[in-house]
Amino acid sequence: MNSPRILAIVLAGGEGTRLRPLTEAQAKPALPFGDDRRLIDFVLSNLFNSDIRSIYVLAQYKPRSLVVHIEQAWAGRLAAKGGFIETMLPEETPGAGTPFAGTADAVYRCRGLIEKETPDVVAVFAADHVYRMDVRQMVEFHFAAGAEASIAAVPVPLGRASSFGIVAVDEGERVLEFEEKPARPKAMPADPARAYVSMGNYLFEPATLLQSLEQGARRGHTDFGHHLMPVLARRRRTFAYDFSTNWIPGLRPWEERAYWRDVGTLDAYREALRDVAGGWPRLELRKPEWPIHGVGPRLAAVLGSRRLRQAQDRTPDRQEPVSGHVNPT
Repeated sequence: MNSPRILAIVLAGGEGTRLRPLTEAQAKPALPFGDDRRLIDFVLSNLFNSDIRSIYVLAQYKPRSLVVHIEQAWAGRLAAKGGFIETMLPEETPGAGTPFAGTADAVYRCRGLIEKETPDVVAVFAADHVYRMDVRQMVEFHFAAGAEASIAAVPVPLGRASSFGIVAVDEGERVLEFEEKPARPKAMPADPARAYVSMGNYLFEPATLLQSLEQGARRGHTDFGHHLMPVLARRRRTFAYDFSTNWIPGLRPWEERAYWRDVGTLDAYREALRDVAGGWPRLELRKPEWPIHGVGPRLAAVLGSRRLRQAQDRTPDRQEPVSGHVNPT
């Protein structure tokens, strides 16, 4: 398959309780990151730079600033390339009037979009991580493995691994077990100091995803990490994609290869901001070979005062957070 049709679903409903007070007025994926970017710009830039131009963003918790940012920074950019980006809120899906009960429930309630688009593969990606990734390389791995589901994975120090989904694989990277946020995560057999963890980025064969969502809904399963992925690991051809093999052009000597951070706490958020600052950043945001797009400095200057007013506006516009988010909040 030379050019598979890829539909991206971005999970952007995270409340980010451990990032308060920054998230008291807006969702975690909408948090500013640098002068003219927000956290969600990392996943959207990775998709856009990978020529993935059909994107739905599932939002819930205080989505106002997120929706505005997507309209200002992304709608025109995607349309100019013949694509689209659309934000879906709970009230715009079947079961309107009730909040999304979790990440899997959110995608299940938007399953009609998958059926309408008839993609060859569905990418379900988290919206609140700092990284650079060519998603097409993961798609190539997915098809080469004959996978029904693929999980992007990366080693992390064992002491921090309990905040993530732990992936156990065989020598061929087939997933043998998936355990979400265990109190005692298992170390990698070849590296007792680290665990192999899910990045919260998944690829699915569409029929497999729809069947799993339907079966999960009947069982009351609402979350990818806690419910769907452990079942898929046992019953379907599920593989782990080693993020360290992902290659991005123009890597500078001072940059960290396979840089990925979950900025789920204030300390992690500050550290990531330091990582992208200065003359020798661990992650170069303005790399022309793979830029992390935002609204652009000119528009950012125009919108600056408006953003400040929005950040200071503490009037709740969506009270219900997405519970059971695959990533720590």
